[in-house]
Amino acid sequence: MKKFKKITAACLTACMMATSLAACGQSGATGSTAGSAAGSQGTTAEETTITYWYWADNDDYAKTMEEMVADFNATNGKGITVVAEQQPWDGGGYSTNLLNAAIGGGGPDVASFKLTATPSFVANNLLANLDPYLETWEDKTDIADNLWNIMKEASGTESVYVMPWNTQILYVYYRPSMFEAPGIEVPTTYEEFLNACKELTVDTDGDGKIDQYGFSMRGASGGQEPWGSFIYAAGGSFEDLTSEGSVKGMQDFIDLYTNGYVPETAPNDGFQETIETNFKSGKCAMVIHHTGSYKGMVETFGDDVAAFQFPAGEGRWTSMGDTENVMLETCENKEAAFEWMKYLATGKGQETWCTVTGNVPVSTRVQQMDEFQNNVFMKASIEGIDFAGILPILDTTSDWISNIWPSTVQQALLGQITAEEAMQTLQTGLWGE
Repeated sequence: MKKFKKITAACLTACMMATSLAACGQSGATGSTAGSAAGSQGTTAEETTITYWYWADNDDYAKTMEEMVADFNATNGKGITVVAEQQPWDGGGYSTNLLNAAIGGGGPDVASFKLTATPSFVANNLLANLDPYLETWEDKTDIADNLWNIMKEASGTESVYVMPWNTQILYVYYRPSMFEAPGIEVPTTYEEFLNACKELTVDTDGDGKIDQYGFSMRGASGGQEPWGSFIYAAGGSFEDLTSEGSVKGMQDFIDLYTNGYVPETAPNDGFQETIETNFKSGKCAMVIHHTGSYKGMVETFGDDVAAFQFPAGEGRWTSMGDTENVMLETCENKEAAFEWMKYLATGKGQETWCTVTGNVPVSTRVQQMDEFQNNVFMKASIEGIDFAGILPILDTTSDWISNIWPSTVQQALLGQITAEEAMQTLQTGLWGE
């Protein structure tokens, strides 16, 4: 496996601000929760204070965190008091602020976190290695092996520095009524998916013009994540975008456009167009997104919308949006800090936070709760956890996502360059080779 280059601290803010389909939108709310403190001030095993930084997308999330902190403080039975401080997300500036605070020695004990920030923190020895705590933690196996592997991948080491908390896994939304009309089953293989895109592209009113397309393609900014599923299903990977399988996946993507199985606007379509203009309008039978949009889908279609995971071909991959927690190396009461991290990852905090926010639980125990099993969109997300992944975290990633990928794919869709040429450009832009 190609070893990922570490992202430098100078590029951290840019990477955090890069467009990402799987990442949920963040707001810049500020304030404090359950009091405030400057840092660790534990005195005895019976009386320990842990400071925690987090961001909240809205006031309801902030209130939920307040309730979780109060619950933990009242029930942990070990004299641990968590003091949570809400920080602004600031378009990704949160991670830079945390980095600067940690370097200056004034950061919190524990903080919510994004994987894209991991290399800079690890390179500067700012995060506590969690391996010693995980070795004796009986609930470690309650979190899927793939998630632990992603945590290691993000750091570029064989150690875990980041604790999983919640995820957003991409899946395929589809309209059952559109599938029923021509008698199409939900695809179980990559080839069946490609065929469904073809068969669901029809002239529904008999005027000689296509008015329903099989798939709502995102060819503009943010489209690299659903596109990645095609690359892996065809046998390729992000590690070598010029491989035979990667080029085939690009060609399959191009063919959907040139064959007319996606809207003509696909090269310029972003989030708004793929979700609102194409899918919610009834123009397309399928689109790729995550649980962040399912409530709006149900409001629009009622029971006539469902979900399935992008099916396997030679390989399988779907994009994982993430929010985790880390312990700072400067934390003086690491055992106590780890108790709070466990509460969030597999304890009551996991149940509460994921239920309120609609994010996908990382705890397999929580995943089995009725709240998640009775939700077809959550079930599709949970199915994808074992093969979900992230883009390589490199110094080049931000520019690749924001500029190189959309411009290159647009040229490929419009026939200005071949699949091979497109993938060579994407390989060079990401890996520098």
